[in-house]
Amino acid sequence: MAIATSSDTEPILRIGCAGWSLPVLPEHLREKARSQLQRYADQFDTVEINSSFYRLHRPATYARWAQSVPEHFRFSAKLPRAISHQRRLKDCAAELEAFLAGVTELGEKLGVLLVQLPPTLAFDMPVAERFFADLRERHAGAVACEPRHVSWFALEAERLLRAYSIARAGADPARVPRAAVPGGDHRIEYVRLHGSPHMYYDAYDDAALRRVARRLSRRTTVTRERWCLFDNTARGAAQVDAVRLRRLLGFEH
Repeated sequence: MAIATSSDTEPILRIGCAGWSLPVLPEHLREKARSQLQRYADQFDTVEINSSFYRLHRPATYARWAQSVPEHFRFSAKLPRAISHQRRLKDCAAELEAFLAGVTELGEKLGVLLVQLPPTLAFDMPVAERFFADLRERHAGAVACEPRHVSWFALEAERLLRAYSIARAGADPARVPRAAVPGGDHRIEYVRLHGSPHMYYDAYDDAALRRVARRLSRRTTVTRERWCLFDNTARGAAQVDAVRLRRLLGFEH
């Protein structure tokens, strides 16, 4: 597997999927003794843990996942919906502590924490600042936020994200034009591709993937890593699209 290296102008590129289920496996990857995650890690070097959005995993589970993948492999993990959708970033210190107690067992293989916000959650400066300050007291690593309300794309929100070193994820389809491109702290750029035109189901055509490849290949003196995660998993398009994009970018497979 080819791994991109970082320099002043070439950030590390990490391309993977939201989840590691591989519905159709090549014959040489079907060894029954190996887990789905191990098989996935033969193809990709990055995965987004979406199941953490729905339920807490035990620390031992995260530790086992970390032990199942190569040293260069990195996970991103989505914060629980209890924090983002139910508490709506308010009074969620206990939920945050419980989540971090598990996910930190990934050790150095924890790459990014993802905070995906509900479309109805408008930007509220006191609430957002209190939450990100609380998060930063507990976690110093990379964090990406995927807001989906238009108010999060105003200058005030952008400044807050930068103040707390939070990357704003770029998303496709984009709810507003600025949502299509990463923002906030650009030291990490995080892109989530949900499928188009039918979200979660459809594969991307060649022209769309070429546009993504060009964006990921842009020269920079700021960005250390670019993450691109395919979330069009409902019919297995994510894995196919991730492989196609890797090939466009010059990875071996």
